[in-house]
Amino acid sequence: MSVVAPGTPDAGRRPEFEREPLDARGIGEIERPLPLIERIVHDDTVQRVGILLALVLCWELYARWLDNALLFPTFTETMGVFGRDIASGVLPDRILTSLKSLAIGYAAGVALAGVFTTIAVASAVGTRLLSTLTAMFNPLPAIALLPLALIWFGLGIPSLVFVIVHSVLWAVALNTLSGFRSVPETLRMSGRNFGLKGARYVGLILIPAAFPSILAGLKIGWAFAWRTLVAAELVFGVSSRSGGLGWYIFEARAELETARVFAGLFAVIIIGLVIEAVIFRTIEARTVTLWGMQR
Repeated sequence: MSVVAPGTPDAGRRPEFEREPLDARGIGEIERPLPLIERIVHDDTVQRVGILLALVLCWELYARWLDNALLFPTFTETMGVFGRDIASGVLPDRILTSLKSLAIGYAAGVALAGVFTTIAVASAVGTRLLSTLTAMFNPLPAIALLPLALIWFGLGIPSLVFVIVHSVLWAVALNTLSGFRSVPETLRMSGRNFGLKGARYVGLILIPAAFPSILAGLKIGWAFAWRTLVAAELVFGVSSRSGGLGWYIFEARAELETARVFAGLFAVIIIGLVIEAVIFRTIEARTVTLWGMQR
């Protein structure tokens, strides 16, 4: 057996493993660009717009078949009322009033959820405290607290903020705690090996690992807050002369203006779609999707 000295051109070569490269030209296309039509059809935005257009078409056809504007106005009639109220400034003023109350209540609810979750993560007693409070208050409808809110805070924004905080707090806290509990022990040990403790440990290890659950809690809390706000405004608004979207819908119902009721509901839906698409999808794309934590 011959030995090849190190440093020679044949050093390290294994002739028995040498293979001639195959000519792949006869195999066919390994990767080909999709046609323009197929790319458009499979585009996420195009699919969502197509679904919305299909729903609008069903709405218009059913309303024309029913032919009763008092019960079910057409989409074109609803959009006419919607456009007129936008141009007159009535609807934008109601939307801003609702969003102001929503922003205050949602921010306060998320902040309180962070405090409760921090206490729960810090000790076993805190975990039992949050679990008990969540079991007690999470099933309690926020709208059921309206009488107490009126007694304690009167007719105004503080009452709305109170019920919004209740609807946001428990959903966000429960999802955040569940996310922290589901962090793999391997990641926890890695953080400790790097000497991370306290706020740095939570910020660099626990929050990124649990962020899918945290983001889900924020989405659920937002949905609960928006529904609670509209329902509360349907009952008492902000004041007798300047209410939010819920009060706008209530006034239209009292005056039997069904198209205006649908316009208010359409505004509620549009705001929900915009916040989901612009805010939450942007956060999701720049965090959990970018990190490869979900598809």
